[in-house]
Amino acid sequence: QVQLAESGGGLVQPGGSLRLSCAASGFTLVDHAIGWFRQTPGKKHEIISCISLHDIIVYPDSVKGRFFASMDISKNMVYLQMNSLKPEDTGVYYCARDCMETNLGRGTQVIVSS
Repeated sequence: QVQLAESGGGLVQPGGSLRLSCAASGFTLVDHAIGWFRQTPGKKHEIISCISLHDIIVYPDSVKGRFFASMDISKNMVYLQMNSLKPEDTGVYYCARDCMETNLGRGTQVIVSS
């Protein structure tokens, strides 16, 4: 059974860092890319990054240079390192197989607030 489980969210002060994890099961990351999406209050899902064995793409200018995706094939895990967090980064973060919004996990909440 294909499953994705996000973890690592929480409350952090502006300027802080968090590392989100996405545990994939039922399929191998060798064959599938993983996307990170977020949904901020009042907005639709926004793709943050798409990472595969051969490529890493970070999409929005608002997170370039602050958010970094990585992959551990041996653990079937994908990570999103988020640095210099801002209040506007608050939202629910999801990982998705094949970087498709229709394949989201349950999500992990990130709150950036002082």
